[in-house]
Amino acid sequence: MTDVVDLIMEDHREVERLFELLKTQPDQRPNTLPVLSALLIAHSRAEEAEVYPVAQQELGNDEVTHSQEEHIVVEQLLERLETTNVESNQFDTLLEQLEDAVNEHVEEEESSVLPAMREQLDQRRRDELGAAFAESRAEHLGEMPGEATKEELIQQAKNLGLGGAQAMEKDELRAELQKRGKK
Repeated sequence: MTDVVDLIMEDHREVERLFELLKTQPDQRPNTLPVLSALLIAHSRAEEAEVYPVAQQELGNDEVTHSQEEHIVVEQLLERLETTNVESNQFDTLLEQLEDAVNEHVEEEESSVLPAMREQLDQRRRDELGAAFAESRAEHLGEMPGEATKEELIQQAKNLGLGGAQAMEKDELRAELQKRGKK
């Protein structure tokens, strides 16, 4: 199966499963958190590179900017979570914030962007996007929060409608994107 909508929804279900593991099996947190992190980052990068530009250009969907901002917030929370003791109350608090942010993003995507893709793009186009999404996701699997390349940061800026990204240094661009995520 290569339908991009189905692939994205499969990732969403896997993320929900991983959150449940993190909450119900605290002894597995050191093993589960890196898996969740890697999946969320790979999923986000693939959406940013392959899905959001199509949603914007071919569907005229203006949810992309908001979705991109949500990705930035999720990545910031992941960075904080990864440096927090898994046995602390702080970890539980951050995990809850992360889960809430991801669930909000998933709900918006599954009620707006994905149904529009299913309705407005034919099966051939959704399969093409699915193949591109899967390839991009595979390339990014294993990456951790905060490791985005300058090109990926430029794509995020483009998805946000942020001008002048090409001329910015990587650290300056990352800082500007993080500001957008904190709004």
